[in-house]
Amino acid sequence: MEKDRIRRYEQAAELLPPRLRRLALELPDERKARAEELRLRVRQPLTVLTGEGELSVTPAERETLVTGDDIERMIAGVTEYSRYASLETMRQGYLTVRGGFRLGVCGTAVLRDGAVCNLKELSGVALRIVCERPGIAAGVAPQLYDDAGRLQSTLILSPPGGGKTTLLRDLIRCVSLGDGEHRALRVAVVDERSELAASYQGCPQTELGNHTDVLDGCPKAIGITMVLRAMSPQVIAVDEIAAPEDVEAVRAAANCGVALLATLHASNVGELPRKALWRELLRAEVFSRAVVIEGTGEKRAYRVETIPCCDGSALS
Repeated sequence: MEKDRIRRYEQAAELLPPRLRRLALELPDERKARAEELRLRVRQPLTVLTGEGELSVTPAERETLVTGDDIERMIAGVTEYSRYASLETMRQGYLTVRGGFRLGVCGTAVLRDGAVCNLKELSGVALRIVCERPGIAAGVAPQLYDDAGRLQSTLILSPPGGGKTTLLRDLIRCVSLGDGEHRALRVAVVDERSELAASYQGCPQTELGNHTDVLDGCPKAIGITMVLRAMSPQVIAVDEIAAPEDVEAVRAAANCGVALLATLHASNVGELPRKALWRELLRAEVFSRAVVIEGTGEKRAYRVETIPCCDGSALS
């Protein structure tokens, strides 16, 4: 596992401008293995984000500080010198890169009719090092079926940065492939911000199983309805649901007999009734299972719980 993480870090470092790439590759292997992101900010040192915090890769000396030109060169490289073709996601603040990497982008928003249509004067980027961890959901997936072998709608819970997306990605793979006791299911992934499949030019860069369809870059509320109509899924998977329209779409899917897999920022099941958007889902009993992630890094543990039915008094 550590060798894989080092390899992924070095692949990510290859996307940096040459002068920063060399410095990033000189990082000790122990730090490479813990890296989650590489961050470039204009007039600041290059940093690496780990579970312990953000650490400088380059010294705080003028000649090693990140420049606007560094960022522009990086954007040109990852878009293969076709920035216009990436405009739709760029205006949403991110780019998906060949190899399954994801680049968050900050700068000056260009507005048209009150909507962001582009970003200019780029001031910072965050290169997310997406590391697949095949097998982490193997012990979890069997616990998400009822006695009749039906997959139950499930929430994955942890605080921010707790590994929800990584677990969800492998859970999708497990459900799509099936196992000795459970048949393979058709899974539709509505990947609004390209975080699950990391699709590049329409092709998923992560392994999600051979019975999985991906709708990339589409808002969840619209995408859930689209895949329900077009792909006859047995399971729909989305990353975090955060808007009222997403809640209604999830409820509609559940009423059609589709199982849902989703993530949510929460430390435990007890926090759910305090989250306004989830109260209606809990009342409607959309989700009956929760996977609670505890710990960090290689010490993460996964606990499956039953979500209790919530009546009005429990939510008041």
